[in-house]
Amino acid sequence: MPYRHLLRFLTVALGLAAGLAWANPSAAPAPAASLDDRVQTLKNDLIQLNRDLLVLEEELLFPASTQVAVFVSMDVGKLFELESVQIKLGDKLVASHLYTPAEVQALHRGGVQRLYLGNLRTGTHELVAIFTGGGPHQRDYRRGATVKFDKGADPQYIELRIQDSAGKLQPEFNVKVWQ
Repeated sequence: MPYRHLLRFLTVALGLAAGLAWANPSAAPAPAASLDDRVQTLKNDLIQLNRDLLVLEEELLFPASTQVAVFVSMDVGKLFELESVQIKLGDKLVASHLYTPAEVQALHRGGVQRLYLGNLRTGTHELVAIFTGGGPHQRDYRRGATVKFDKGADPQYIELRIQDSAGKLQPEFNVKVWQ
């Protein structure tokens, strides 16, 4: 990842440049400013610079034309106790996550988790999501959901939705490709 080294170099270089600017009396702020004020100003500038560099890094590593993001959400969730999710794109495992009780509660309250962010070339792809957890009657449950989608030039967003089916008294696992 050559971009990470470049970004670190830029961060250090700009930090040093800011320090040299403070050391240069012609570039220093008015004498009325205390040292604490100048340090706080420099700190705020570096925090803003760090935010900008993180945005730049994400844009360089995940350009919009190749970006794919996969999210997990739950609706009700009384028939399924989520323990883990695995995501495969093609035949390659690209993401997996073990859930803590706090994370499951956040999903129950309407939270959405970004489980995967990566690059994918344009064309047709297959996503397989495997959910494990506790099902109805305290039985172990392992189910999969599959979707084929066409990746175009725009970013692709895919939602893995876990919801209860009251009619079947079982959880359902749906995959929705957002346009």
